[in-house]
Amino acid sequence: MSEAPETSPATSRRTLLCGAAAVLAAGGTVAVTGCSSSASSSGSSSAPKGPVDLGPASAVPEGGGKVFREQKIVVTQPTAGQYKAFSAKCTHAGCIVDQVKKEQIQCPCHGSRFAIADGAVQDGPAPSPLPAYTVTVEDGNLKVTPS
Repeated sequence: MSEAPETSPATSRRTLLCGAAAVLAAGGTVAVTGCSSSASSSGSSSAPKGPVDLGPASAVPEGGGKVFREQKIVVTQPTAGQYKAFSAKCTHAGCIVDQVKKEQIQCPCHGSRFAIADGAVQDGPAPSPLPAYTVTVEDGNLKVTPS
């Protein structure tokens, strides 16, 4: 007589549920694009290394601002001719802010809002203000340098 081939044991209900939970958790992580899990790390890798030319200052509306997503910089103009620049990386979860609306810099991931004048948190869960950069206008163009 020959022996029956060895088979693996049937999957337990617990193993199956844990696997399903892992798959769902991974899907949830993918659904929140633009976020990272290391928001508290304030490494300079996301800050520009030197002056960055962002183009015409006229592109930034008075009382509002513009997000330069590729450079991870947001520039605001709280009052006529006064420009402010900040990191566009939210201090909560590292998402890139997506718009400046109603005199607030807005993060799409968890609803944090920041003041256009100084980057201060106006609505959480962000724990701290957006880091400020130095901004100048040279020949009508915005130049931003990390502070």
